[in-house]
Amino acid sequence: MRTLNLGILAHVDAGKTSLTERLLLAAGVIDELGSVDDGSTRTDSLDLERRRGITIKSAVVSFGVGDTTVNLIDTPGHPDFIAEVERVLNVLDGAVLVVSAVEGVQAQTRVLMRTLRRLGIPALVFVNKIDRRGARPAGVLAELGGKLGLPVAAMGEVAGAGTPGAAFVPYEGGGPGLLDVLALRDDALLAAYVAGGAAALPPARLRAALAAQSRRGLVHPVFFGSAITGAGVDELIAGLRELLPAAEGDPGGPVSGAVFKVERGPAGEKVAYARLYSGTLRVRDRLRLPGGGEARVTAIDLPNAGDTPKNPARRDGRQGREDRDGRDGRVVAAGQIARLRGLDAVRIGDPLGEPPPHAAEGHFAPPTLETVVLPARPADRGALLLALTRLAEQDPLIGLRQDDARGEISLTLYGEVQKEVIQDTLREEAGLEVAFRESTTICVERPAGTGAAAELIGKDPNPFLATVGLRVEPGPPGSGVTFGLEVELGSLPYAFTRTIEESVHETLRQGLRGWQVIDCVVTLTHSGYYARQSHSGGVFDKSMSSTAGDFRNLTPLVVMEALRRAGTVVCEPVHRFTLELPAGTAGEVLPVLARLGAVPRAQGTGLVEGEIPAAKVHELGQRLPGLTRGEGVLETAFERYRPVRGPAPARPRLGPDPLDRKEYLLRVQRRV
Repeated sequence: MRTLNLGILAHVDAGKTSLTERLLLAAGVIDELGSVDDGSTRTDSLDLERRRGITIKSAVVSFGVGDTTVNLIDTPGHPDFIAEVERVLNVLDGAVLVVSAVEGVQAQTRVLMRTLRRLGIPALVFVNKIDRRGARPAGVLAELGGKLGLPVAAMGEVAGAGTPGAAFVPYEGGGPGLLDVLALRDDALLAAYVAGGAAALPPARLRAALAAQSRRGLVHPVFFGSAITGAGVDELIAGLRELLPAAEGDPGGPVSGAVFKVERGPAGEKVAYARLYSGTLRVRDRLRLPGGGEARVTAIDLPNAGDTPKNPARRDGRQGREDRDGRDGRVVAAGQIARLRGLDAVRIGDPLGEPPPHAAEGHFAPPTLETVVLPARPADRGALLLALTRLAEQDPLIGLRQDDARGEISLTLYGEVQKEVIQDTLREEAGLEVAFRESTTICVERPAGTGAAAELIGKDPNPFLATVGLRVEPGPPGSGVTFGLEVELGSLPYAFTRTIEESVHETLRQGLRGWQVIDCVVTLTHSGYYARQSHSGGVFDKSMSSTAGDFRNLTPLVVMEALRRAGTVVCEPVHRFTLELPAGTAGEVLPVLARLGAVPRAQGTGLVEGEIPAAKVHELGQRLPGLTRGEGVLETAFERYRPVRGPAPARPRLGPDPLDRKEYLLRVQRRV
């Protein structure tokens, strides 16, 4: 059996979850079509998802198409939950991008398709809602080529668009314009056409060329239909098998996989969703985890037909096929997705066994908002911390900060809807009532120049048995923190060098004003240590021997002194925006943009493009309907960090403060 790991992606309300439901019905997995409005869909299994009518957590369901098993992953469409989409992208073989035939290409549509193209993930496009009043399939097809710049190939046309009886009529031959699209990327096809004309290219050859280019992500076939009526869905299902590539991997190779989702089972046990790229994994196998540890797999659940979050195959909450002792031969092999138990220390993004061929990476901008979470009862602070830690475990982009001095817990967020969902989740799953302070913008710091500092072993005021010298200087935009060596290799044991590097990265999470330092190059310029010393009886003497703790405690002092000499510039996140305005409203909108700190870069008839501080995006979105009679369309995406205008904001520091030497030494050494 072939396996296709398929993602369903869309802008919110384009009909993504309804399409998933229709695919399951057409494949015979379910007997009755669920409804997003009624909260009866299979993949939106959380009570919160049913009430709000949006997808919050990705869900995996499975069905068969001929000789192909499709593991379908339904993802959120709301931009506040883009982290769920990001994790899924790393395990996909192909995708279906759902676009509304009424609204057309929307903000999230652009973000998702740009990412799919950048990653080279083959994708089909399903233009949904052709039965709705206002459907404009031809116009949406033009937008896919114009606004998204996609090489698209329509697989048919729509009859009766905008009526309940709207139908998808597939092309029997190649369809108009197909040869032009394919020939641009296939020299052999072009040569055959020049030599023999259209007669030299029968429909079967065009279809084969389309499948080959689609599987490589060079062309994107477009289907039209309705998830509600089922129009076009059968043709889409046939296209999944024909036009998207199956999973690859050697089942006999070394085990290599990656975790893309973590959740808790009925008994509170950790369940890891993983994609296997190579090898075969059985129950009781031991897996190497990041950090050098190992864990034994205690159970393997494979999604199969009929296995959905609302239709578990077992009464004990375990879903799908399960292999407890390996005797029945059910295992997870290269190309498959499985739920694994027994990996208590695993985190989202962790590799399993050998590193996967393409390591998990961030594809979307980081969260730019932060809020303080306050329990309704002060006595619940401990329980709140535990509940938030579990939430952060399932969503790594929810950054958790605990300020013991102030008794506050902070979270990083994408938006206000995410805040509301977290509030409801804490109430329903942990029985905790919480409130939030007003969200604030997360800034960063960049080095303003070059600074260096060093502390030498055995020389005051250095109390540690270590020599560390570091130089801090600006790095290229987007480079993060880079660590390099200017000392001779081997002059310091590797374990000590590694400790210095880890401490540098940890320290630079809080710069001179408390914000994370980015785009920074740190170079080790001086190093020294005392070798292991023992008394005549062979007893180790710490007072004469350097340890990793000496380097771990000294490095923050040197880093921050070098950073202080270099200076930093506090930068705020800025979003790129595109604003579509109805006629006659520009005079009302432009002054508001100016007051919000937006800088228009381009302006045309009914269109304004530019940059706006991330802190003002929510306010602009709230005011726009009143300024544009409800017809304005705003699209924003993270663009860059720019220096803050005016006084630089500061963030409260957490933990020992290396900028205050006396206080720092008191806390880490209990001495001055």
